Amino acid sequence: MSSTTNSSGVSLSYRDAGVDIDAGDALVDAIKPFAKRTMREGVLGGIGGFGALFEISKKYREPVLVSGTDGVGTKLKLAFELNRHDTVGIDLVAMSVNDILVQGAEPLFFLDYFACGKLDVPTATDVIKGIAHGCELAGCALIGGETAEMPSMYPDGEYDLAGFAVGAVEKSSIIDGSKIMPGDVVLGLASSGAHSNGYSLVRKIISVAKPDLEADFHGRKLADVLMEPTRIYVKPLLALMASLEVRGMVHITGGGLVENVPRVLRKELTAVLRRDGWTMPPLFQWLQQHGGVADAEMHRVFNCGIGMAVIVSKENADAAEAQLKAAGETVSRIGEIRERQGDEPQTIVV
Repeated sequence: MSSTTNSSGVSLSYRDAGVDIDAGDALVDAIKPFAKRTMREGVLGGIGGFGALFEISKKYREPVLVSGTDGVGTKLKLAFELNRHDTVGIDLVAMSVNDILVQGAEPLFFLDYFACGKLDVPTATDVIKGIAHGCELAGCALIGGETAEMPSMYPDGEYDLAGFAVGAVEKSSIIDGSKIMPGDVVLGLASSGAHSNGYSLVRKIISVAKPDLEADFHGRKLADVLMEPTRIYVKPLLALMASLEVRGMVHITGGGLVENVPRVLRKELTAVLRRDGWTMPPLFQWLQQHGGVADAEMHRVFNCGIGMAVIVSKENADAAEAQLKAAGETVSRIGEIRERQGDEPQTIVV
């Protein structure tokens, strides 16, 4: 076999340029068992091909595909500081599957993109184990992804995450908010924490307050509370949709309560949310106190303890609340829908 050298007599390899192909191969081998646990009906082939194949179930008469993509945002900066990488993958899955769920879609499969300057196999394995666990919670398959090692693109020890989910819904069962009427009830499903939104403000508050993140905070370490992964609502809400009419769902992400709820409302409707309808968790009380954050800002940045809003008719409210509680969700009646008066906001927190 011949070798080639440059003008200085040096033979360069990809590893010399900062890319370790062997590390990438080791990562693929390490994550295969975790991806395998997410397999479900419809998956054709496994991880390692150029493309991921999925066959839509024959149970759909007129299937409509619903897709969503997202990242984890600056919550990753906190993960780097705390050296905690095992839950941000759950966040990544949650942000996409919860988004497509609100249109009535069952998540089918998920693909991830992990990018770094230098691949650290144990860290990347922790991240992707979290992604696989999130897929298990959502009932969707992790059928592919991309690991990109790009020297000098990222600081040492840092990486970026993105992903997307694809789901399916019967065309006649799409939930678009068009059936929402005055008198409908807004149920709030508790969040697990700040989820993956508002972390630029969270980190700013931390920089000002300078708390001990390892100190006790209501029975847990503050670091654990801040890194608690986003709750995945897929299975309880798919079961609810199968048993009664759900007229609208809202994933409370960036924009908080006041900017997300209007996304499912017709222009002539307003959601009136009662602030005393649920208890704001201690984390948000701490953030508000130590950051001096105004109520209006809290409501448009954070979920304030409500990760998902479900809108049902008044007649179905009791049954929906009971079913969701039986499925393990913490549910509160946080408001109702009424006719909009003039040019008032479409979400009012009173």
